[in-house]
Amino acid sequence: MATRIWPVMKLATKVTIAGGAVYVAYDSGLLGNSEQGSEALQKAKAVIPPAMEEWMKYFGVEAQLPTIPKIEFSPVDAWNSGVRWTISNLSEAPTKATEYTSQGLQYLKDLTK
Repeated sequence: MATRIWPVMKLATKVTIAGGAVYVAYDSGLLGNSEQGSEALQKAKAVIPPAMEEWMKYFGVEAQLPTIPKIEFSPVDAWNSGVRWTISNLSEAPTKATEYTSQGLQYLKDLTK
């Protein structure tokens, strides 16, 4: 019984982690327009170094953090273009799959004539 539940638990864990990552990205504004992305970047630049220092003190690590590289960011529409392209292609995937399937079936029908 346990051997049947283990794959289901692994899948549920992976789906939960992926869903949580998408939710956090959406909630922080990374999937929005470029102004929201710029705000999220500024928030991250302000929050991450103090959090890393706190964790290093907590675990007793005495390493020097490297300096944060300067990111020249100007809010333009191209910043989230990869995300937009991916989401639009994912939303069109069922339609495209239906079209390609019908084209493939038509091709097979033409071959058998």
